[in-house]
Amino acid sequence: MKIGIKIGLSSGPEVTLNNLINIAQDVEARGFASCWMPNIFGLDAISTLGIVGYATQSLELGTAVTPTYPRHPVAMAQQALTSQAAAGGRFVLGIGLSHKFVVEDMFGLDYSKPASHMEEYLEVLQPLLAGESTSHAGAQYRVNATFNVHDAPSKPPVIVAALGPRMLNIAGRLAEGTITWMTGAKTLANHIVPTITQAAAAAGRPTPRVVAGLPVVLTDKPDAARATIAEQLALYGQLPSYKAMLEREGASGPGDIALVGDEATLRKELQSLRDAGVTDLNAAVMELEPGQFDRTLEFLASEMQA
Repeated sequence: MKIGIKIGLSSGPEVTLNNLINIAQDVEARGFASCWMPNIFGLDAISTLGIVGYATQSLELGTAVTPTYPRHPVAMAQQALTSQAAAGGRFVLGIGLSHKFVVEDMFGLDYSKPASHMEEYLEVLQPLLAGESTSHAGAQYRVNATFNVHDAPSKPPVIVAALGPRMLNIAGRLAEGTITWMTGAKTLANHIVPTITQAAAAAGRPTPRVVAGLPVVLTDKPDAARATIAEQLALYGQLPSYKAMLEREGASGPGDIALVGDEATLRKELQSLRDAGVTDLNAAVMELEPGQFDRTLEFLASEMQA
């Protein structure tokens, strides 16, 4: 299991291009495999990771995730290929549906058929990323287009934020994997990994990547840390898609599925993710007390070398 670090965790003033470049360079120097950036209400994640790609050498850079609804798949493909060129082939396009309250209440778009939307979106997006001439006439998109970004050395892989059975089936058939959030090891092992793997196999596709995003805190005060995480990330326990995964896990909220504890405890947690079939950890390292972020990074870096 490769270990990556989530960056750009908020849209506040500290999330600047210079800061993110510096963090990514530090993550790369420590030997981590990847950086993953959410697309929230600040810097655009695809564009930012293209810039970060120009300032790094070996780090894989992925969006976790960019919502599909506000971006036509032609625009998404062109932007992703540009960042793939900037990163020298190290870019991963993570896409997702976002949530009903964002898409409908904030963007004013129709969220009535999210799985159908994603399926058709991928049918348009994937050929465009491969530089193929695309002719599509569907319920949501009518596209006749082709373009090539000659500096992009390869097609960027696409991973989909998929949690429910239908979305996992779509991701297995039409994408290169999935990226999860607020999903514990038991649910990954019993639901996420087997569902997407079976769908990929049935479609004759390679074994998919499973990138698991989880909060990580190295601490000798686990109860206090979990309580703080439960408070700070309470919203994720209320959103229907994440709530369903927490219920599958038997967890009452985000604090219960976070990777929290001392070195020995975290090693067991990491092994449980490996045993579940997770290919990549997207570690959302949290600083709940001074120096904790750096100490947690040091521990995770040591595990990369183990």
